[in-house]
Amino acid sequence: MKIGYKLPAKLNRKIGQAMHDFSMFSEGDRVLVAVSGGVDSLTLACVLKIWQSKAPIQFDLTAQYIDHGFWRRQAGAADPVEAIGRQLQRLSQDFEVAEEWAINEGDRTCFLCSRNRRSQLFDLAREKGYNKIALGHHKDDLIETFMLNAVYSGNISTMVPKQDLFGGTLSIVRPMAYLEKYEVCQIAAGLKLEIVKNLCPLSNDTRREKVRNLLQALYQDEPAAKNSLFAALSNVRIDYLL
Repeated sequence: MKIGYKLPAKLNRKIGQAMHDFSMFSEGDRVLVAVSGGVDSLTLACVLKIWQSKAPIQFDLTAQYIDHGFWRRQAGAADPVEAIGRQLQRLSQDFEVAEEWAINEGDRTCFLCSRNRRSQLFDLAREKGYNKIALGHHKDDLIETFMLNAVYSGNISTMVPKQDLFGGTLSIVRPMAYLEKYEVCQIAAGLKLEIVKNLCPLSNDTRREKVRNLLQALYQDEPAAKNSLFAALSNVRIDYLL
């Protein structure tokens, strides 16, 4: 099935540049796209489906959703699998669902939940023979992670566009690393995506949200700061660090 939408040329170039700069995909790759129902992951699933149809290489693509079960604990909440599956079906996109590995709800934190989900994705990829996991992180996410790690963990690091793991048998790729959040939303609007609400009870009270608000205040005062911060991530002067 063809998607009746053409990526804006500028955004298409940014995606292609990120893929090229970090050699994200190769002939015969088997790619697992992590989808949550949010705008970023749904957009990535669509973007990769578009690229799959025109890329000079062949690669397999499957969307994977991990069901946290939050919707079952809220009266009247709909099963997100239905909304996500319906949209991916429009693209003839393979879609699989797995129940979240158990977490003691009293111990749940954003860090623990994220680590649990990441470990589960690794396990699913190995079990089903995928060598790439594609995540929907974008430019704003990379900057926010840098600030989070500096402010709360005392280290200088961020998420990287491509990360090889387990001796190179599995890689994490982030094809939208050069896109800003508003550009991701622009693509989502063009695709008429239906965003599935995040029902996590901690979603509106996180350290990332605090850092995001701090950065938004900075950008309003210094509009060029975002590009400077992003450039700084690849312009580290080791001799001037402790």
